[in-house]
Amino acid sequence: MSAVPQGEPELLANGDKKKYKFVQKIPIQSYLIAIAIGKLESRRIGPRSHVWSEKEFVEQAAFEFSQTEEMLQTAEDLNGPYVWGIYDILVLPPSFPYGGMENPCLTFATPTLLAGDKSLANVIAHEIAHSWTGNLVTNKNFEHFWLNEGFTVFAERKILGRMSGEPMRHFDALGGWKELQYTIDVMGQDNPLTNLVVDLSTVDPDDAFSKVPYEKGSTFLWYLEDLVGGALKFEPFLKSYYEHFKFQAIDSNQFRTYFLDYFKDENEKTNQIQWDAWFNTPGMPIYRPSFDESLAKVCQELKDKWIQWNESTPSPFKADDLKSFLAAQKEEFLALLMLEDPLSVKKLETMEAAYHLNDVNNCEIRYLWIRLGLKGKWTNAIPRAVQMVTEQGRMKYLRPLYRDLYAWEETRTTALKTFEANKPNMMKVAIQGLEHDLKLAK
Repeated sequence: MSAVPQGEPELLANGDKKKYKFVQKIPIQSYLIAIAIGKLESRRIGPRSHVWSEKEFVEQAAFEFSQTEEMLQTAEDLNGPYVWGIYDILVLPPSFPYGGMENPCLTFATPTLLAGDKSLANVIAHEIAHSWTGNLVTNKNFEHFWLNEGFTVFAERKILGRMSGEPMRHFDALGGWKELQYTIDVMGQDNPLTNLVVDLSTVDPDDAFSKVPYEKGSTFLWYLEDLVGGALKFEPFLKSYYEHFKFQAIDSNQFRTYFLDYFKDENEKTNQIQWDAWFNTPGMPIYRPSFDESLAKVCQELKDKWIQWNESTPSPFKADDLKSFLAAQKEEFLALLMLEDPLSVKKLETMEAAYHLNDVNNCEIRYLWIRLGLKGKWTNAIPRAVQMVTEQGRMKYLRPLYRDLYAWEETRTTALKTFEANKPNMMKVAIQGLEHDLKLAK
């Protein structure tokens, strides 16, 4: 559970039950209390970490999350001491609707992270960051959810930058910017739920859940860091903020007051901040960071080559095109194509023949490739889309794929029938979102 185990399980007098004891000495919010029960095995992956899962996945999970201790140490260097004692990871069944859940001492993780090459393990950096941003300092309520998730995305990318270099931090943020743009396009530019601070007085927080507090919140912090003079000034502020508000639940005004007091000698800079515009204006952020796009350049070039290719000429593409690409660059290449007009079926078939993307295990790449096929009305993508929405329940993938299936008239019935067939295996929050997407909400 979300606490530290105490000793070995105690066999009870009747001999058919065991008693497990846990202690949590640090005050936590009620939503962070978690208990998991199942036929589980574990493997040690660091001096303060185990990974837990059903036996079929435990070795794969131990390999996938083997960098956990390095991430923890990097996070401590950035944020201050890790106060929770242990950091374990539990791989949940596929119906789990999120990438992860930051329960103290025991992160819940989706099995969609098990890519086989550690390429999706950055989600663990996100959950580790929550040990400060959300668990140590918590939003007062979910109208101020960005104080949890915006800070966490910002810290996660700081960890990524320290482990893999600043260009990778920028590259990841560039991808997040595109995800934010897609989210706001779907929700509507004027939708008040795309504000950084939202009014939930008449809205179920689950219905308001989106990428906005994650990416818009992270962008706001990036802006503030740039404004006050960069990381050398802003990172000490972050440590001070976590220390000042630890074990408390706060709102956005408390953050603003503390920020302005901390940087009281920088009035010329802080007076430029349009707090109301950041907090209460819908749509995209009013500031776009100056991203280092060096890792994106080859993705853009390959995308342009595909767009410009005249199909009446021989294909110039080969498997080596992607040989030097990181998994994240393959994602970016496909994400860039998603922003263009639909590819023809011939181009999609040629791409599959060259790159064999149908066989990729990385769920981010697989998901984008399916969406690209559906956008181009390639019937080959339909069974792969149905398979992906059936074998896992992560909303990040479910909702766009179901929207795409519903939007294509030829597959609308397939979307509705697949949803009804899969509904008994889904968690409530996923069902609610999909009923809205599929026009079934009452």
